[in-house]
Amino acid sequence: MTELTELVGSWMRRQRWYSTKNVEPRLRLLGSFEAEPASDQARVITHFFADDGPRLPRVYQVPVVARVHRDGDPTALIGEAGGRSLYDGPADEAYVSSLLELIAGGAPTRGGDASARGHRIGDPVRLRSSRRLTGEQSNSAVVAELDGGDLALVKVFRVVHDGANPDVSTLAALTAGAFRHTPSLLGWVSGSWPDSAGDAPASGDLALVQTFLTGAEDGWELAVRAAETGDDFGALAFDLGVGTAELHAQLGRLLPTREADRDDVARALDGMLQRLTIASAEVPEIAGSRADIVAVYTHAAEASRPRLQRIHGDLHLGQVLLSPGRGWQFIDFEGEPLRPLAERSRPDLPVRDVAGMLRSFDYVAGSLARREPPVDAVAWAARARQSFLQGYASGDSVHGDELGDGAGRASADDAAALLDAFELDKAVYEVTYESRHRPAWVPIPLAAVHRLLAARV
Repeated sequence: MTELTELVGSWMRRQRWYSTKNVEPRLRLLGSFEAEPASDQARVITHFFADDGPRLPRVYQVPVVARVHRDGDPTALIGEAGGRSLYDGPADEAYVSSLLELIAGGAPTRGGDASARGHRIGDPVRLRSSRRLTGEQSNSAVVAELDGGDLALVKVFRVVHDGANPDVSTLAALTAGAFRHTPSLLGWVSGSWPDSAGDAPASGDLALVQTFLTGAEDGWELAVRAAETGDDFGALAFDLGVGTAELHAQLGRLLPTREADRDDVARALDGMLQRLTIASAEVPEIAGSRADIVAVYTHAAEASRPRLQRIHGDLHLGQVLLSPGRGWQFIDFEGEPLRPLAERSRPDLPVRDVAGMLRSFDYVAGSLARREPPVDAVAWAARARQSFLQGYASGDSVHGDELGDGAGRASADDAAALLDAFELDKAVYEVTYESRHRPAWVPIPLAAVHRLLAARV
């Protein structure tokens, strides 16, 4: 398998979903399984590779279609091995079809130290045609036309983890609860493979299939167009706030919740201080404001907290779609892909999602300020932020009232302290990220840090 490993490693580092761009892959083949029945012309094989290149090894799922003839999508060609042409699975209908067949009720697949099983919700679905989506993604997405003419979105997880993926478990719960602000889950595939250390088998989710939102507009693109032309976004931001509150309320009803204890508070504060220490070491402006930032974090640590629950975990304008007839739709519940899976599924404070969306509005204005000529959308972003918070406060949420501006609410001060801390923490993290990857963008989150601190004076 040396030939295959070297071939995949060379190809993988050029893929957008490869998570350590500055590190050369060092792959080990852990295991494989083959879809049944095999074809004389095309075999569908899913491989699991451990990448020992980064500091913490990662496991990648690499589905391939091995064809006798070079008749697949040329842009998806991995290379030649074993006398066959190897193509990236999500770009090949043979792989997508085998995935839907497995979900529809096919027998579990087994192979060399790896296996997979399908799970179906509702009636079985089968493939008529498919096309891979392009874009900056940590996974691979495919639009599948089903028998009957309906469309579905197939998402193939590239970095796989031991344990249930929250994108599956969260969407399954919301589908069962008939939540109106998310696509419906149609099914998923789970699998097992040797873990990267070789100590024991690992098991987790490999792919999911959900309804496709025809005609939906990306939230980020929609907001940028509105900001650059000065169009009012208040009503849409308000509705997005309402939808976010309803999302949190539904997740709180459908999935476990619990009270925050001292360990939870200490863990959250420790994470904030760690990110602050890193940013202070790399960006002098943050070091100069360190004492004021710590004061915000400490004040929040003393505040009373709502119950912890499942949240989106990585909410921003790129994670929502505006669908004709359905309004705002929330997608991609996987959380931050490079965080440990256990952390992404751990109950958390809904205010983390609220802070993430507020920062996203700020980034709309920041990105437009970098255009030539620059577009001043600072006031637009401020109005959008305020409208979003007003919508959240009015929405169907056990947490909505805590972010309102009504006088006399016992929780208002504590809620404001939490929101300030989480938004500031997000901005501090962004300062570090931008200083490492896009130094010219550092002023965007740095301005937010100064604004948030100034508002407390």
